[in-house]
Amino acid sequence: MTELTQYRFTARGAAELVQEVEAAVASGALAPGQPLPSVRRLAADVGLSPVTVAGAFAELRRRGVVQSEPRRGTRIGQGPPIGSPRASLPVPPGARDLSRGNPDPALLPDLAHVLTQIDLPVRLYGEPQALPELLELARLQLDADGIPSEQLCVMGGAMDAIERVLGAHLRPGDRVAVENPGYAALFDLLRAQGLVLEPVALDELGMLTGALRHALSHGAAAVVITPRGQNPTGAALDATRAGELAAVLHEYPRTLLIEDDHLGPVAGKELHSLMSAGARPERWAATRSVAKALGPDLRLAVLAGDSHTIARVQGRQQCGPGWVSHLLQSLVVGLWKDPSVHELIEQASATYTQRREQLLAELVRVGIDAHGASGLNVWIPVPEEAHAVSALLQRGWVLAPGAAYRLGGSQPGIRATTATLTPPEAAQFAAELADVLAPAHASRSG
Repeated sequence: MTELTQYRFTARGAAELVQEVEAAVASGALAPGQPLPSVRRLAADVGLSPVTVAGAFAELRRRGVVQSEPRRGTRIGQGPPIGSPRASLPVPPGARDLSRGNPDPALLPDLAHVLTQIDLPVRLYGEPQALPELLELARLQLDADGIPSEQLCVMGGAMDAIERVLGAHLRPGDRVAVENPGYAALFDLLRAQGLVLEPVALDELGMLTGALRHALSHGAAAVVITPRGQNPTGAALDATRAGELAAVLHEYPRTLLIEDDHLGPVAGKELHSLMSAGARPERWAATRSVAKALGPDLRLAVLAGDSHTIARVQGRQQCGPGWVSHLLQSLVVGLWKDPSVHELIEQASATYTQRREQLLAELVRVGIDAHGASGLNVWIPVPEEAHAVSALLQRGWVLAPGAAYRLGGSQPGIRATTATLTPPEAAQFAAELADVLAPAHASRSG
């Protein structure tokens, strides 16, 4: 056994080993990120052949339970698709939590007030999946952003939409080009579906053109792009980069394109969609979520796409939940029609931009490089994530370690959510982070 792995395996076959690992994850005995023994060591410990253990690890990778990387071995994934008692990062009493990625509750609309203003009729089986009024309002938004809106459906959030689009077109083993660093929950979803992640490097303007071309030339069947407010780096496409990426996709017209505009109007940047930049792949989809602007508990997103993709997604939705609650759809309609809500969204976008830029300015002042062109987060490269997160926690700051957001080829970092960060807090945090990252003064005694 490795020193870091205390769990003792007892399986007597590949299927038993797979079942045992999944059960240990479900019980909490094996935690996300926990390393597993090498194939040869585990084989010797339980009396199995290395081929048998390697086969079990391959199946666990296919299910998204474990990850294997060169020189790091095999470990439990950061978000394995198994229900378990694992908790979020602990927040000690009095600590300032910058790890969650949440919007500011003070900048979300009052749902109770809107609920008293809208009509909530009883709806039964057999009625349309989406409210026509919701689709009409969504089309106005999408048309203004240059996204074709002829075919729309309503999904239970952006990740629900992405999962169904992927399921409609891809099969286990297919490769998907993703931003690196990128959204940890998306990585977990792709692994759970047995898809292979093809990392694409990015800068503050989003995916690098050459890196995307490289991923597509190596067989990526789909690409997931965040046009603005990229999580965790805040990258946002401009018109030039969107056009360059659209030109690359023109070379691979059968690639499935998915755009995830999860922040929408509170991203703090204009949307530059690859669709408006000239990308016309045979299969495409674009999500528009309401979670960050109207509230994370409003699990609703509008999905635009080509007619074949939307038909497949709607068909799978009919086979499962059937539709997104019309009560929820009616609430979103009421919010979108309320002028005061639009004013609040504009205020939220301006406030998030000010708070994000304030932290970036404070970090520059103390000599720390960071990234955050848009959105609610700032990405801060650090030499060693665990040390930075631990040292900041001792000072009362809870940060998200970057490991879950990174694939091979990206550098360590930490993510700070700035949505509620005040200017005095930004200055204090920057100063304390600079102290944490300062090289220790060497000393010696005779």
